[in-house]
Amino acid sequence: MTFTPIRPVIEHLSVTTVDLARAVRFYDAVLGPLGLVRVADYDEPEGASACWGPPGTLPAPEGVPGAAPFWVQLRDGPVTPPPGTHIAFCAADRAAVEAFHAAGTATGGTDYGAPGLRPQYGPGYYAAFLMDPDGWRIEAVAYV
Repeated sequence: MTFTPIRPVIEHLSVTTVDLARAVRFYDAVLGPLGLVRVADYDEPEGASACWGPPGTLPAPEGVPGAAPFWVQLRDGPVTPPPGTHIAFCAADRAAVEAFHAAGTATGGTDYGAPGLRPQYGPGYYAAFLMDPDGWRIEAVAYV
């Protein structure tokens, strides 16, 4: 399938963690197979954070808006993701979905749905689901 590039709808999205080092290890591992790398680390008054995007990108305002869209920020106290919250990351192919899932379960994530076709979501919808160590539900999906 070939897709035409589109303008991002979301400039960035941030989830919280009580253990930034653990979250960074987890997201470095699961986002790598999807072509995303950690592009920035910040120590801000409201909490340290890390940011992922394609190699060579920076978050706005230093970089292009929407280029580095995923953030994790350290917060005190328990993290309780709201029910129904879920983040789906684009994957290039089935192998990337499978590598995302394997990396996630190897670095503290919980299986929330093994890699496979999900015809109920549409033809060619191939996905895997995880819960990160803080309880955020994440997915990698490829249309194959």
